[in-house]
Amino acid sequence: MEKESTSKPVKCLRSGLLPWMLCAIVLTSLLTITIFGSNISYPKSIFAAADILHGRTVVLPHSLHSHISHLQTQMGLLLQQVHNETSASKSLVRFSDQLLQIALSFDKLSNSLSDLYGNIPPTERNEMTSNVDEDFSESEIDEAEDHEEESVRWKVFNSGELRTYTSPKPNRLIGKKNFLGLEAVNPSIGLACANMASNVDRYMSYKIHGMCPDDGDLVQKLITNGCDPLPRRRCFTKAPPHYTAPLSINSSLWAQPSDANILWRQYKCKNYSCLVSNGTVDRRGFIKCTDCFNLSKKWWDIKKNQSVSAEFTIDEVLSLKPEEIRIGLDFSPTTGTFAAIMRENNVTIASATLNLGAPFNEVISLRGLLPLYISVGSRLPFFDNTLDIVHSTLFLDGWIGMELLQFVLFDWDRVLRPKGLLWIDRFFCVKEDMELYLNEFKRLGYRQLLWRIVPKVDKLGDELFFSAVLEKPIRG
Repeated sequence: MEKESTSKPVKCLRSGLLPWMLCAIVLTSLLTITIFGSNISYPKSIFAAADILHGRTVVLPHSLHSHISHLQTQMGLLLQQVHNETSASKSLVRFSDQLLQIALSFDKLSNSLSDLYGNIPPTERNEMTSNVDEDFSESEIDEAEDHEEESVRWKVFNSGELRTYTSPKPNRLIGKKNFLGLEAVNPSIGLACANMASNVDRYMSYKIHGMCPDDGDLVQKLITNGCDPLPRRRCFTKAPPHYTAPLSINSSLWAQPSDANILWRQYKCKNYSCLVSNGTVDRRGFIKCTDCFNLSKKWWDIKKNQSVSAEFTIDEVLSLKPEEIRIGLDFSPTTGTFAAIMRENNVTIASATLNLGAPFNEVISLRGLLPLYISVGSRLPFFDNTLDIVHSTLFLDGWIGMELLQFVLFDWDRVLRPKGLLWIDRFFCVKEDMELYLNEFKRLGYRQLLWRIVPKVDKLGDELFFSAVLEKPIRG
């Protein structure tokens, strides 16, 4: 049932009782009244607004930019509704195009007004008052939030590439959730926070200068759904009740940390004995890393049979660039074992992972390593051409869609220095999809230093493993 707050132009479009031009006039009138206020004598032509602005006979409030943006959102929804009509009338198409031009015009006007207000001295700005300087009603906000996801993306960005980037990236297996529990990944530029307003409000509901809420699950929900970076908060992080100093750097890499140093409440396992045991923990979150918490295993150093294993040893990879690999990134479900072995080889690795049902980040830090808490949708927090190596294991696989894979690979390419190494370890997917994925890796134009494809031994037997070490070219 349609809400009462639906705009009159939308209703007249739907009813078909009024000519298209009349609807356009109603739209223009509403927008003009919004700009100049009901108690201000506004000019006959909207283009005469510049004369008033330059003469400063009317004072524009700082909230006007937001108000116009809200109207643009409504116009975006109107355009979507027009294009969804079943009628193939040419007049309908012409009207929608005219409405689009109006929306674009007001986009330019909005930016101009914002620039104008920004140049007014603060002393003058504080004295300004206007009848249009008011918040939206709750009904208007509710109506807008019903269509937030699509309307925000439609209205905020004009770049087609940016719209492509910010749209959710469905898993290749439609309807199937990936190991993050998501059917699609929302790339992060902060856009998704507007689509999760109630959760962000909950995240920001706390006592200032008090203790932060125990809301790690909420934080990760926001991040994995694309609301990243999160707003800052003015509260203190709670420490474990029986916190003890970490082990020394010489022993922390391979020693099991103390149970006392982790806030266990949000995890099913309440101690390390549970984490390292088989069958005693819900592995839905970290099934890809079943041995991660057994820190005594150094399986990376074991030489693998090339005919049955897709893995390369660390020594094998480092020998490709003697003395050249110094800093890098590991993007994997991990507790830092790869970074620990690399550290013993004088290589510094940042381990990017989430807490997938277990304290991955806490364990990485307790080992004296560097945890990076980011989602797959985030732009990496490194400058261009800075890392010697990017490594990923059991992370990118057949759940990932081609478009998301492209954005991930190109961001890894961005942070890798020329002649740097991209190490893809045990990427797996069904046999019929492997060629599609390999094409995405080949598009980068990297030189193939190591390349291996072997059958993945599992209960189905219809998947392949792919591993490669690739060298980034020098691009002019």
